Amino acid sequence: MKEYKNLYFVGAGGIGMAALERYFLSRGKKVAGYDRTSTELTEALIKDGVDIVFDDDPALIPVEMRDKSNTLVVYTPAVPDSHRGLKYFRENGFDVVKRAAVLGEVTRGSKGLCFAGTHGKTTTSSMAAHILYSTPAARCNAFLGGVLRNYDSNFLLAPESPYSVIEADEFDRSFHHLTPYVAVITATDPDHLDIYGTEEAYLESFAHFTELIRPDGYLIVHKGLKLKPRPQAGVKMFEYSRDSGDFHAENIRHNEGLIIFDFVYPGGKIKDIELGVPVEINIENAIAALAATSLLPDFDPDAARKAIATFMGPKRRFEFYLKEPGLPVIIDDYAHHPDELKASIKSVKALYPTRELTVAFQPHLYSRTRDFAPEFAEALSLADKVILLDIYPAREEPIPGVSSKIIFDDIKCDKKQLIKKQDLIETIKNSNFDILLTAGAGDMVELLPEIVEVVKKASTDFNAR
Repeated sequence: MKEYKNLYFVGAGGIGMAALERYFLSRGKKVAGYDRTSTELTEALIKDGVDIVFDDDPALIPVEMRDKSNTLVVYTPAVPDSHRGLKYFRENGFDVVKRAAVLGEVTRGSKGLCFAGTHGKTTTSSMAAHILYSTPAARCNAFLGGVLRNYDSNFLLAPESPYSVIEADEFDRSFHHLTPYVAVITATDPDHLDIYGTEEAYLESFAHFTELIRPDGYLIVHKGLKLKPRPQAGVKMFEYSRDSGDFHAENIRHNEGLIIFDFVYPGGKIKDIELGVPVEINIENAIAALAATSLLPDFDPDAARKAIATFMGPKRRFEFYLKEPGLPVIIDDYAHHPDELKASIKSVKALYPTRELTVAFQPHLYSRTRDFAPEFAEALSLADKVILLDIYPAREEPIPGVSSKIIFDDIKCDKKQLIKKQDLIETIKNSNFDILLTAGAGDMVELLPEIVEVVKKASTDFNAR
C-alpha cells in the first residue's frame, strides 16, 4: 500500500476505526472523516486532531482530502453504499478500502498477536496488550475493540516494539486480511448469520483464518470447539481451557471478592495470578492472554502476574457503574450474543450469590434476534427480574415479525417487563432492585449516567425518611 498524506475515514466513530485514526495521527498524517452521530469517542478523536463531520454531504469533505493522489479513503462495512460521501470518493477514482485491509497492512510488518472468536476477543486481546505494554523488553502496538480503562484508549503505541496486538473481527470476514504470528481462537458459536448464512460457513471462515498464520507462528484454540483448523506446515498448535489443556488454571481460589489461581503452561507454572477484574469468565480470558504472550521470547512471568492484577478491563466489559456501600450495584456489560449474556449473568450471580439480580437487556440487530431468540430467552431466564427493551437496529432495516417480543414470550422468570428504551429511566425509578445488570451492544449505555443518578437519589430519599 502506497504512502498517503491524508486519510479519510467513513464511519470514523467506530471503535476499530478510532485505533487506526490515532495510529495515523501518531505518524504525522492528516486525518478526517464522517460519522452519523456525535459520541464520547468522536469528541475524544476531535480533541486528538481528527476532523469529523456528522453529515454525509460531500461538500463537507476537507479541501486537502479532495486530492486523490494523496488521500486514502477507509470505510467500515457498516456504512451503506448509498452514503453520499462514499459515492463521491468512488465516482472520482479515489483509493477506497475497508478498515480491515488497512489494519492488515499496518500489522503485516510486525509479529501480530491476533485474537479471534465469537466472544472474549476484546478482553483477551486487551489483557495481552496490557501484559506486553507492561513488559519493558517487549511493549506492543495495539488495535483493540474496546477502550482500555488503564489507558483510556483502544490504541497503544510503541514504535520500537516488534509486536502488534489485534482484535481479529470475523464480521464481514475482516480477519481474513491479517497475517498472524500468534492466533488465538476463543469461541466459534455461530453469529453474524446475516453475513454467513449458516453455521458451516461461519466455521469455514475461522478455518480459513488459521491458514493465514505465518509458518513460524502459533495457533492457540479453546478446547472443545467444533472448528477444524487448517494451519500450514510449521505452525505449532496448542489448546487451552479453564481446567485442562496445554494452558490452564489450577488451585483456583475465591476469597472475599478476589479470584486467584496458578497458571500452568508448557514453560512451567506461574503461581498466584490475581485477577484485576475478579469475575469467573476472566479466568479463561487471562489464560488465553497469558498463553499467547508466554510464547514470545520477551515473556516475563513477574511482569505478566503484575499486569493481570492491575488490569482494569475494557469499558463496557463487566464495568461497575455503581458500587458503593448501602446502595444497589449497577454493572454494564457489552454481552450481545446468548452465550455472552449467559456468562455475564452467571458471573454476577457468582459474585453476589445471595442477592436478587435484575437484568435490563437491549437486543442488538433484527437478524441476531431472529436467529437466537430462544437462546436469549434461556439466558435471561437465569435472572430474577428482566427488563427487556426494543431492538437496537444498528445497520439493519426491520424484519417483518421480528421484535423483542419473540424473546420475551419465552423468558421463564415470573418478573419480566417489555418496554421501549425511552421508558427505561421511569421503569428504573419504579423498580426496587438490588443488583442491576445492563447488557447489550446498543445505545442503552448512554442512559447509564442518568440511571446512576436516579438510583442514588432514590436511595438517599428512602434513607432520609
